[in-house]
Amino acid sequence: MLAKRIIPCLDVHNGAVVKGTRFKQLRFAGNPVELAAFYSNEGADELVFLDISATIEARSTMVNTVREIAAVIFIPFTVGGGIRSLADVERLLESGADKVSINTAAVRQPHLIEQAAKKFGSQCIVVAVDAKKTEEKNWQIYVEAGKTPTGLDAIQWCKQAERLGAGEILLTSIDRDGTTSGYDCQLTRQVTELVTIPVIASGGAGSLMDLLSVITEGKASAVLLASLVHFRQMSISEAKKFLAEHNIPVRL
Repeated sequence: MLAKRIIPCLDVHNGAVVKGTRFKQLRFAGNPVELAAFYSNEGADELVFLDISATIEARSTMVNTVREIAAVIFIPFTVGGGIRSLADVERLLESGADKVSINTAAVRQPHLIEQAAKKFGSQCIVVAVDAKKTEEKNWQIYVEAGKTPTGLDAIQWCKQAERLGAGEILLTSIDRDGTTSGYDCQLTRQVTELVTIPVIASGGAGSLMDLLSVITEGKASAVLLASLVHFRQMSISEAKKFLAEHNIPVRL
């Protein structure tokens, strides 16, 4: 079994790392460059940087901040927010990102996934999926930072994204985001059973057991962490030690 990854997520708004609940009520969590360096040194497997207001404000991702982060970390680095074209993807890769995360533009222009995968390689292309439950075992995709419903079935969209060339799925439960009530293992399992590419579980981590549950029950390849690590309720090393003690392969 491949090692499971622990990935801190930096949601950035107006130049600062923030954390909200169900994409609302944003709280200040720190400086993105300082936090990135801290997590890299602490043993995080990768880092995700999401410029969460770029799409809403119809602007490009903060390239200067991306460059600053790339200069202080030594782990794979995924960047998302405001990506609308191949030129945007190229700009971020040239600025130090190892992968790009496409969300709203992937839904609005599915061909962008295919074009980007062909030009830069599937390993560079992460499709972010923000899903909200509509009824039992059904989830709808929301775009534009979780503000706009699309009517698209989240599970089937993940499969389509894989067919188009996505190398990874970043799957966020809007219902669980920031609640610390645990990941949506049911949603995660539905996706992991349908696709063959890695799935990063996001939204709801509140304890060490939550990480274990979404890996064992949800079959996630990686877990995204924000509140727990930003506010020092959990450390990366603590999470890895716990998972290793429960026979989950991790990079110690």
